[in-house]
Amino acid sequence: METLYQQIAAELAGQIAAGIHGPGDRLPGLRGHALQRGVSVATVVAAYRKLEDEGYIEARSRSGFYVRTRKAIQTIEAGASSVTAPPCPVTGQSMTMALIKAASNPGIVQLGAAVPDPAYLPTNAVARALARVARTERSRAAAYMMPPGAPELRQQIARRMSQTGGCVSADDIVITTGCQEALSLALRACTRPHDVVAVESPAFYGLLHVLESLELKVLEIPAHPRTGIALDALAFALDRWPVKACVVVPNFSNPLGYCMSDASKRALVELLTQRGVTLIEDDVYGDLGFANRRPSTCKGLMPQADILYCSSFSKTLSPGLRIGWVAAGEQRRERIEYLKYVTSIASPSVPQLATAQLLENGRYDRYLREVRGRYASAVARMSDAVMKYFPEGTRISQPAGGFVLWVELPHHVDGFDLARRALRQGVSIAPGTLFSVSGKFGNFVRLSCARVWDARLEKALLALARLL
Repeated sequence: METLYQQIAAELAGQIAAGIHGPGDRLPGLRGHALQRGVSVATVVAAYRKLEDEGYIEARSRSGFYVRTRKAIQTIEAGASSVTAPPCPVTGQSMTMALIKAASNPGIVQLGAAVPDPAYLPTNAVARALARVARTERSRAAAYMMPPGAPELRQQIARRMSQTGGCVSADDIVITTGCQEALSLALRACTRPHDVVAVESPAFYGLLHVLESLELKVLEIPAHPRTGIALDALAFALDRWPVKACVVVPNFSNPLGYCMSDASKRALVELLTQRGVTLIEDDVYGDLGFANRRPSTCKGLMPQADILYCSSFSKTLSPGLRIGWVAAGEQRRERIEYLKYVTSIASPSVPQLATAQLLENGRYDRYLREVRGRYASAVARMSDAVMKYFPEGTRISQPAGGFVLWVELPHHVDGFDLARRALRQGVSIAPGTLFSVSGKFGNFVRLSCARVWDARLEKALLALARLL
C-alpha cells in the first residue's frame, strides 16, 4: 500500500503527464498545498522531493517548485497507413502464444503483455474480499452462478455505467469470464462465420484472434494516434463492403492510448446506425484515464443505439478474477445469455461475489484515484527512457490513459525480429505486426509500462537499445 506522500506524488505526476501542469509552471506552495489536502507540510515536501528525484519538477532557490522541461518527445502523428485494405481472414500468429507464455515466466522482464504488475493492483483488498466471501457465502460460493450472473454484481456494474450517462439496468448485463469472452459473445450474437467486421487499426491482437476463431473477416480502418478511428475511412468502407459489426475501443485504446471526443463518439454511433451496423464497444481501459474525469462511453451518450458494451476488471482489480461483462438490450441479451451458457455454463461464483463487495464498499473508487497518477507516471517515465536510449528517428504515442506505449522505430527495423531476439535475452515486447492482419506496423512495437521501475527494468531497456 502506498504512503500518503507517494499518493500525492503519483497524482501530481498524472496531472503533469496530462498537461494540467505544463513545463515551467510553478506548483502550489508547500503550506498552501498542505492546507488544501489536510496533510502536514512534511508530507507535501516528501511528495515534491520524490517528483524531483524522478525528474518531473525542479526546486528553484527562494521561488518554489517548477515543472521541468523534459527531453523532447517525438510523437507519432499518423498511422503507418491511411489506406483501408480489403477484408481478409486472420492468420495464426505464433508470437502471440510466445508472449502469453512469457507472461507467466518470472525470469523474463514483461514488457510485452498488457498485464499490470501486482504492485499496481489492490491485491490486499482483493484477497480480503475473496476470504470474506469464502467464509460468509459458502453455499452460494459452492454453486453455479448461472447466466446472467450474480445479481448484486450486475447491480453494482449498472450503477457505475449509469454514471457515464444513460440508464443501464442490471437486467441488461451478462457476466462473462473476462473481456475476451465478452467480445467473443458479442460478436457471436451479431455475426455469422465469414461475415465482415470492421476494426480500428492498429487493433489489440487478442481481438484479432477472437475474430480468427469465429472465422470472421477483418476490415482494418486506420486510426489516428490522438483522435481515434478515421470516420471518413469507415464511411468509405461501409459503402464498399457488407460490414456486420464494428469493434472500437473509444477510451484509451490498446495500443495507441487515444481517447475519442464526445463529438466523435456520437458521430461514430450515428454513422453505424445509419448503415445498420452493430457497434461493439470495448471499454476495458475506461477507468484508467490520467485526468480526474472519467470519459463518457458511446453506450452512455446514445443508449438507444445498437451497441454491445464490453468491459472487465482485469486491468484494474485483478486479471486473475476473470470478471467481465456485456451490456446489451433485451433481444441481444437473451442470445448472449444462451451463448454464455453453452460456452462455459457460468463464470466462477467466488470472484463475482467478491467483486460486488469491492464495488459496494467504495474501495474500488479509492483505488482508482490512487492508481491513475501512478500509471501516468509510469508511462511518462517509459516515454523518457525510450527517447533517451532508443535510436534517433524513434517516435512514440502520447496515451491519455491506460499503461501501454506504442513505439515507431526507424524504418529499417524489423519489430518482429527485434521481439524474437529480445525474448532470447529475457525481455518480452509485442511486435507491431501482431496488431494488424494486413502486414502493417512492421517497424512498431508495443511496450507495457505497468512495471516496477528498478535496475532490472532499466537493464532490459538498455538491452533493447543495444539490439536496435
